[in-house]
Formats: sequence, structure tokens, C-alpha cells
Amino acid sequence: MMKKFTVLTVVYAAIVAVLLTFSTASSAKKRCKPLLEKLHNIQATQRKSYSLKRGQTLRAKEDKARDKWWQCENSSLASFKSKYGTKKKKSKKKSKKKVLASKSTYYTKMNKEILNSSKQRVTFNQDSVIVIKAKYQGDKRLAWLKFYQQPMKCQSPKNLNVFAYCTEDKLQKQGLFEQKYSR
Repeated sequence: MMKKFTVLTVVYAAIVAVLLTFSTASSAKKRCKPLLEKLHNIQATQRKSYSLKRGQTLRAKEDKARDKWWQCENSSLASFKSKYGTKKKKSKKKSKKKVLASKSTYYTKMNKEILNSSKQRVTFNQDSVIVIKAKYQGDKRLAWLKFYQQPMKCQSPKNLNVFAYCTEDKLQKQGLFEQKYSR
């Protein structure tokens, strides 16, 4: 009788242990599914093109989301709630104004950060005068403007071949102008 009792007890204990393990694992999967989806969304965003700063932000978000998901998978519901709390999802869709406001807020914050970070900002001497000089100055410039007539197709070149033709034409005419003007 003792052998039957201990064997049955061991079998029942094993079945209970398997059921408890399976039920907590499946409930953890259900409980942590939104966190896993959030992680996958961040990773999908990372596969698209973005700036260096945005990449660093996405990396930090990915690390945080992965840690949170991993903690959810490997802890009980009570300990997870005590550490991270619970957030209720809003089922209402955001209006276009709110979406635009949130986007502009993000870019406004980025612009403020850029303006406030003096280490990254490259400045130039604003007290000095900026001078843009043409190839020719004074009387020689007037003579060049009378001499050079730009072809019509060079007014707004549509492809690279036309642009190359216009550049070569201008260089050839500059050579002719130099020869005639120096005489």
C-alpha cells in the first residue's frame, strides 16, 4: 500500500507541476505579447533609413523594450506589475491634429537640443564680410557678358549630357574670349 501511495503521489505531483508550468508559460506569453509586438515594431523601424541621432534613439528604445519583454517572460505577474506597473491602452484613434502635434513636438525637441548643444554646433565668424567673386571683374566682365551668349538648351538642362555640353561650350568660349581680350 505504501508503494502505491508514494508512486501515485509522485505521479500526481509531476502532473500538477507540468500543468502549473504550462499554464504560467502560456499566460506569460499572452501577458507579454504586446511587449513583444512593440519590440518587433521598433526593430522594423530600425530596418528603414534614419539619421544617426534617430538611430541612437531607436537603439535605446530597442534595448529598453527587449529588457522589459524579457523581464515579463521570466517573472511572475505580481513581480512584473510591481516593477513596471500597468498602463491602460487608449482605444481612441488619434486625430490628425494630435498626430501632427506629436510629430512637430518631436522635431521641435530635436531642434531645441541641436540649438542648445554648443559642442556639436559649427560656427563661423559672423563679423567678417562674405565676398563672392565672379571669374571676371570690371571692364573685362562687361566684355565677357557682351561676348558670351548662352545657348537656349543651356537655360535649363534636362539631363547630364546637355549639362556637360553646356559646360564644355562655356569653357571653349572662355578660351576664345581670353585670346581676343588679351590682344
